[in-house]
Amino acid sequence: MFDYKARRQRLLRLIAEKSATAVLVTDEVNVRYFSGFSGDSSYLLLSEDRQFIISDSRYDTQIANECPDLELVTRTAAQEMKTLVGETIRQLGRQPIAIESDSITKAGFDAIAAEVPGVAFLDTTGLGVSLRAIKDAAEIGIIRRSIQIAEAAFVQLCGELKPEWSEQQAAYRLEEIIRHLGGQGRAFDTIVAGDQRAALPHAGATSHSIGSAATVLFDWGAKYRNYCSDLTRVVVTGKPSTNLEKIHQVAVEAQQMAIAAIRPGASLKAVDSIARDHIAASGFGPYFGHGLGHGFGLQIHESPRLSPLAKDNLEIGMVVTVEPGIYLPSDCGVRIEDDVLVTADGCEVLSNLPRSLQDNRINFG
Repeated sequence: MFDYKARRQRLLRLIAEKSATAVLVTDEVNVRYFSGFSGDSSYLLLSEDRQFIISDSRYDTQIANECPDLELVTRTAAQEMKTLVGETIRQLGRQPIAIESDSITKAGFDAIAAEVPGVAFLDTTGLGVSLRAIKDAAEIGIIRRSIQIAEAAFVQLCGELKPEWSEQQAAYRLEEIIRHLGGQGRAFDTIVAGDQRAALPHAGATSHSIGSAATVLFDWGAKYRNYCSDLTRVVVTGKPSTNLEKIHQVAVEAQQMAIAAIRPGASLKAVDSIARDHIAASGFGPYFGHGLGHGFGLQIHESPRLSPLAKDNLEIGMVVTVEPGIYLPSDCGVRIEDDVLVTADGCEVLSNLPRSLQDNRINFG
């Protein structure tokens, strides 16, 4: 389904622009992205002429099945990774070699460099992440399914919720439903936070009962075929406060304004500012502290980032969250999050759950 060879060729073109002739891929997620290998504890060493996966004997059969087009270099229990990497680098007879300096530790790099004295290494950062930011048609199809599973699981959960359930029980049940619907499980630790606890952007689920809160924030996602989804909604279980109703409306408006601005070439910073400025104009500027959104795929947080610090622009094939939030300490909190694909003529909102408080009301029987 995925063209791993083409992905590796794009990476090799990037490192050639930096005057490197080979690249050592040490980040586990990037190893998967460029090879299809689903295990761990393995590196890729890639050049135009030869392409190796450096692993251990546990994975011989798995690698033969998942990435048969790569040369397998297998270490035994008596060999260290640094030694095997050094031996493989010597087979290339090339330099300099690009390394993922944001993945490997200094100690790990020093150990490898000591095995191949005289070989030049070139520090690089974010090359794999930059390529992963643009999703191909196959990835987008899988992400769509991941979102569908997450949404169906949430709808089913809302139909099952009981007031005596704890936040933790709700979170665990949501993951169970995701698995039942064909997902691998949750994409990250599910956030379930009632009333004032929703003012904590990353509140963990607790033993507080669902029925003891007037509103409950759910932030959840599914993982399907290794790809994530990421959604947030506020459900109503009682009578919302005036503050909650007001900030919820402002957050929904800010989100819709930002989504309307998403298109190829749009500045990541500018899209963030649209939502941020609306929240500030509504009197809640100090209570929106995080970026507007982020890319996701094999990891829940990937490039690009919609934030005041962003310097790049949106491109066709990027998939990002748009999640403005307003958090009033010791009072209440709101975040509305949807998943958005950048298309040739604008964008497509991939998630479809209703956003309004009225449409997210739960009436316990």
